[in-house]
Amino acid sequence: MLVHEGQARTPGSDRRLAWPLAGIAGALNAAGFCAFGTFSSNMTGNVSALADHLGLGELALALPAVALVGAFMAGAVSATLLIGAGRHHRLRGIYAYSVLTEALLLAGLGVLGAWMPEAVYGPMLVTGLSFLLGLQNATVTQITDARVRTTHVTGMVTDLGIGLGYRLARRGRGMGPDVEKLRLYGVTVAAFLAGGVAGVVAWRALGHTLLFAAAAMLALMAVPGIASARRLGPP
Repeated sequence: MLVHEGQARTPGSDRRLAWPLAGIAGALNAAGFCAFGTFSSNMTGNVSALADHLGLGELALALPAVALVGAFMAGAVSATLLIGAGRHHRLRGIYAYSVLTEALLLAGLGVLGAWMPEAVYGPMLVTGLSFLLGLQNATVTQITDARVRTTHVTGMVTDLGIGLGYRLARRGRGMGPDVEKLRLYGVTVAAFLAGGVAGVVAWRALGHTLLFAAAAMLALMAVPGIASARRLGPP
């Protein structure tokens, strides 16, 4: 699921990629909120908060929103540069390497949490998570030609609503022209929700140890992809 890209992917491989990454993203997003009262992957909310603070002349309060949006964008830029370099060097497993990079950096955030004061660690954690979720979303977007997004659900909830409206208009006869897409979105939204619930519970019970668990799950996804890519050889 981290080797084939674009039109070479099947709906099943997209779903198998979407639900674990969306679950992890939901958990990390919730953990960031528990730690600092801010959602790391909610760029709509962060840009709105930035606009509010700028409009009210609250420049100091606008800085955290600037940091979150900038970190998310920097993560997306980093993923794009990494993937571009991998493609240039004909490295088939570059997407798996990108996910492994996310896992290693996430573990690094966990290590910092073991010795940094909480007052300092909270802002650093939520900003670091924004970077990593931007990296993850850009990686998934590029491997699936934007069919899968794992760190936010607004567009997917909208499309699910359209599908439901189509079904009601047709009096239950079908969900519209693209049932596979709606199934993918349903799985992704459900995984993001379940991950968020699990993230809140785990953060309250484990604190920053949650980051190591999430990093391990990402690594368990990435390593088989790297091994599979090596068996297949250059594209």
